[in-house]
Amino acid sequence: MSATEAPGGVTFLGVRHHSPACARLVAATVARLRPAYVLVEGPADLNGRMDELLGDHELPIAVFTAHRDGTRRHASWSPFCAYSPELVALTAGREAGAQLRFIDLPAWHPALSDRANRYADADQRYAEAVRRLCATLAVDNVDALWDHLFEIGPDDGLAERLDTYFDVLRGESAAGADDTAREAYMARWVRAARHRAGGRPVLVVTGGFHRPALVRLTAGPDGTGPEEDDWPEVPAPGSDAVAGSYLVPYSFRRLDAFVGYQSGMPSPAYYQRVWEDGPRRAAEALTEAVVARLRTRRQPVSTADLIAARSMAGGLARLRGHAHPGRVDVLDGLVSALVTDALDQPLPWATRGTLAPGAHPVVVEMVAALSGDRVGRLHPDTPLPPLVHDVDAELERHRIDGREAVELDLTDTDDLARSRLLHRLRLLDVPGHTRESGPRVGADALLTERWSPAPSGDRLARVIEAGGYGPTLQDAVTARIEERVTLLGADVDGLATTLFDTALAGLPEHSTRTLTAIARATGAVTDLRALGRALAVALALWRHDRLLGSAGTAPLGALIIAAVRRALWLVEGVRATAAPADPGRLTALVAVRDAVRHAGPALGLDPADALAVAGRVAADAGVPPDLRGAALGLAWSLGDVPDAARAVRVVAAPDTLGDWLGGLFALAREEVVSGDAALLTVVDELLASMGAHDFLVALPALRQAFGWFPPRERAAVARHVQALHGGDAPPGDLLRLDADPLLVAAARAAEERVDAVLTREGLWEGDGT
Repeated sequence: MSATEAPGGVTFLGVRHHSPACARLVAATVARLRPAYVLVEGPADLNGRMDELLGDHELPIAVFTAHRDGTRRHASWSPFCAYSPELVALTAGREAGAQLRFIDLPAWHPALSDRANRYADADQRYAEAVRRLCATLAVDNVDALWDHLFEIGPDDGLAERLDTYFDVLRGESAAGADDTAREAYMARWVRAARHRAGGRPVLVVTGGFHRPALVRLTAGPDGTGPEEDDWPEVPAPGSDAVAGSYLVPYSFRRLDAFVGYQSGMPSPAYYQRVWEDGPRRAAEALTEAVVARLRTRRQPVSTADLIAARSMAGGLARLRGHAHPGRVDVLDGLVSALVTDALDQPLPWATRGTLAPGAHPVVVEMVAALSGDRVGRLHPDTPLPPLVHDVDAELERHRIDGREAVELDLTDTDDLARSRLLHRLRLLDVPGHTRESGPRVGADALLTERWSPAPSGDRLARVIEAGGYGPTLQDAVTARIEERVTLLGADVDGLATTLFDTALAGLPEHSTRTLTAIARATGAVTDLRALGRALAVALALWRHDRLLGSAGTAPLGALIIAAVRRALWLVEGVRATAAPADPGRLTALVAVRDAVRHAGPALGLDPADALAVAGRVAADAGVPPDLRGAALGLAWSLGDVPDAARAVRVVAAPDTLGDWLGGLFALAREEVVSGDAALLTVVDELLASMGAHDFLVALPALRQAFGWFPPRERAAVARHVQALHGGDAPPGDLLRLDADPLLVAAARAAEERVDAVLTREGLWEGDGT
């Protein structure tokens, strides 16, 4: 049934969201019909706020909806730009004197719980039909297919082509329960509007996927179907739910499919030009935008390159049956003219989804030029959630204006309060400042903090979105932490990070809840690395958190005891005779060492327990070399001085020496440097006796092992090596090479192979001749 046919006075337009061609069709249809009602796919709970939505905003904008109750939290967006058919329908309908209604379920409704974006394409539902159409028309994906069929084609017959397209797609696709519920609800609005219109036109604008179902649900044997007197009731959130919808400024970047937007149309800046100037001029502007962007990035683009690109784009357009170049024609032409290197991955417009890492730099800039940098702005009178006003008030009260760096002395009461404010905003993902320095896990305790300004056009949108957690900053960050702890479950690594964050944000009550969750998870955790990170956080807070009030507290002490015991138990269960060094598990043992050293006396951790485990692991040939070395280092660091020189000879094989030393140095680097020199002397002897091939095998792990030493201690090792071999070069010269050490070792191995061949053939006897 064509959109131009209107059974019972109702015209159904199925559109693709954010399509200029569909937006033009909607505007023309409103002007032709001058309908009594314009019904649009959108959240029905916003019908009383049409004036707010259609205010004098700078597009793009979006409706952000947040919902939270005892069982779930949901957040979603309904974005609008100048060429969104839904917004065009509302704007044109108002100008024509029509009554306007959104007719879909609210965004928080369970039927939309899987949608972060209401206007997402139904790609998965009709993927097979799209695939066959793309194969038939020799195009790469749905975006190229859409441009080929609709965006760069004539407007004549557009409605009929759209109807046929969506009928084909829907005819082969089964709607799920959620779509069925939404369509049944929208059909009730259509029937009520038809009844109220009394024969005057009614225009229904929805995603093309829904159009066939709505036509069927509203048409009976007489072509009209059952009538309904009253508008459908709008569902309301449960009494225990916190829900709300607000307008937010949006951006072209967030609208772009290449950056991860859930809906379909990529390259919003290009389609904005299509909407404003038509496809021919948009193609010319696209070339100009790409060239200008590349030149500002110091990418050379000559006039000859530009001529070649335009010629190629024109040729491709003719070959593909286009009256003038489309988006893909222009992009392919630019790539052929400007990219001379082999491409390691398909061009992004030839596939679908986000721009993949490692894309060619020119291709990245081309995609960015098509995306554009436009950021929306709300009219000053637009209602905002309470959190926006609370954040502004808190920033003003603490004298943080976002234009200057913030230097904080955490021993000062006012500065500590400012630090907590900035950390709370960070936990809510609100941009404005970036933390450059301050207290960190596993580092020495710092009493200062520095935040640098980080302006962002998305700041207001992010604050509005964070308003879904609560009306004040305290409420919002509290809800965010509670959600994070719930979602993390038994993830002790994530819980440990959350614990540190709550301390920095000054949330002692939630620090206790997070600590309880970590303690619960500790008894069952099997990941030594994650457990080690949790122990490091707990120990840092127990030792240093005088400023935030958790130093020396009993709950932290209990967690440290449990984590140390669990870590020692896990270490004894690691089995692998040949495995590379694992920095994560070595760091976990460092945390165990520090806990026994610094908290053991106060918490009753007996070093003898750790020494017993260390002795068994160090002597067990079935344990990976790095853990055997670490176990020896643990014992050494706790006062049990081993015969390290003898132990290192046992693991002197090229494929185990570096890993074993890595474990030893991680746990006992101070003892190695400040103790007797026997160990370093033996290591030097072992390395000197290796052939070039063996040394090349050992070198990567050796580099990783000596990387545990900071520069000062590395210099001490260099001085010892210099004393063994003589020479008067400054020790620093021994730590630097003009070439990569691996390259030097490879060259040495190659030289030895050449020498061996020459000697075998009698061409060289080692005397230099």
